[in-house]
Amino acid sequence: MDCYYVDKTEHAHRLVEGGKYYFLSRPRRFGKTLLVDTLQKLFEGSEKLFQGLAIHGKWDWSTRHPVVRISFGGGNFGSPDFVRRNVESQLAKAERLAGLEPGPVEASIRFRELIETLHERTGRQAVVLVDEYDKPILDALGDRELARANRDFLRGFYAMIKDCDEQLRFVFLTGVSRFSRAGIFSGLNNLIDITLEPEFSAICGYTDAELEAVFAPELEGLDRDKVRLWYNGYNWLGPEKVYNPFDILLLFRRRKFEAHWFETGTPTFLADLLWRRRVAAPALEGMVADAALLSAVDVDRIPVETLLFQTGYLTVVDEEEDEDALLYRLDYPNHEVKRSLNALMLTTMAPDVAVAAEGRELRR
Repeated sequence: MDCYYVDKTEHAHRLVEGGKYYFLSRPRRFGKTLLVDTLQKLFEGSEKLFQGLAIHGKWDWSTRHPVVRISFGGGNFGSPDFVRRNVESQLAKAERLAGLEPGPVEASIRFRELIETLHERTGRQAVVLVDEYDKPILDALGDRELARANRDFLRGFYAMIKDCDEQLRFVFLTGVSRFSRAGIFSGLNNLIDITLEPEFSAICGYTDAELEAVFAPELEGLDRDKVRLWYNGYNWLGPEKVYNPFDILLLFRRRKFEAHWFETGTPTFLADLLWRRRVAAPALEGMVADAALLSAVDVDRIPVETLLFQTGYLTVVDEEEDEDALLYRLDYPNHEVKRSLNALMLTTMAPDVAVAAEGRELRR
């Protein structure tokens, strides 16, 4: 099958060689799940998938590790107790594959016993990969009590990872938001957050160089400057800006400059929150936040700057130090987000004006 492939395995190799417990935050549809897929296949020793890629000659393909993968990407966690039932279902499947009988004990204990059993049976340390770890909380933000209940359940579940340190080779958790350690990662004090580490800034997304090298045939007939204006611009303190893969792939398919990413799931609560807190569109350009503000949120406190940054509506454009802290200057990543978010805010704050503006746009 003829496919384009952007090789991110050099990033994966540095990740695995540099530590054991990792966390990465990236906006939705940015390739987090594909990164988790890559890590899973590496540890399972699927050598054929990596022939010709940067990591092939650097990996020990004779050593295979059992992988426990938990994903919260599917389902609506806005209903009571759904998160527990979802986890128990995923654990039951993993237990069957490992030849275990699902027990009556609570999910966190089953999780620990699964890791311990895989280690005992294979003689290899296990790998734990958690995709969209925060979705059960984000789905329930409209119901604070449910959001807290989901958070508390996950805190107990993830705490078991620390108890299994000797049985674990590698742990990777990814999601959109970075909830505070006290809120959800209280047991994982050694978790390395690579969200704003320059060497991993392009671990998800496409750089301009990758776009030119890999997708050259698809770029024919497209205005390259317009492609950059509309879709390039995300940055996590790295040397290069990156494109959201979802935008680029839909641009190649439809050949139209549209708000591909923005229109697939921008939450209405975001515009409502900006309206309630009286945040005007001009204030988003050049917004300043410190490291603590960008790195942690909790159910009971979600700063506007944090929410906009972590969900991909603002990105880092500069960093500077003052006497007390490292500060980050934020701005819209590109034309798609600026145009679409401003239109959404206008619709929320002045719907009649927004309709009139839309009519003028259609008549042009």
